Amino acid sequence: VQLQASGGGTVQAGGSLRLSCAASGRAISTYVVGWFRQAPGKERELLATITWSSGSANYANSVKGRFTISRDNAKNTVYLQMNSLKPEDTAVYYCAANQIFWGRGTQVTVSS
Repeated sequence: VQLQASGGGTVQAGGSLRLSCAASGRAISTYVVGWFRQAPGKERELLATITWSSGSANYANSVKGRFTISRDNAKNTVYLQMNSLKPEDTAVYYCAANQIFWGRGTQVTVSS
């Protein structure tokens, strides 16, 4: 499985961004896809997961109510809609399938 994350950028606090994770290769439908982030000097943090086959999603408390994970079967893509962004959301964001296959990160910067 190959994953390609995109959609990062710079946004003001309170703004929104949508990240995309495009999957190719072996059937993604058997995997659990997660979004993670890592800020400088901090450990990698799991934000949200989605079970591709069922669409069932789970969220970390830090993003629950602000972030939404979803998937588009036709496009083999998982999204992370991020609303009400805060400066502490600044990090490199990654997607991963079963925490085995990882995409390159995309930088999200939230200015105050």
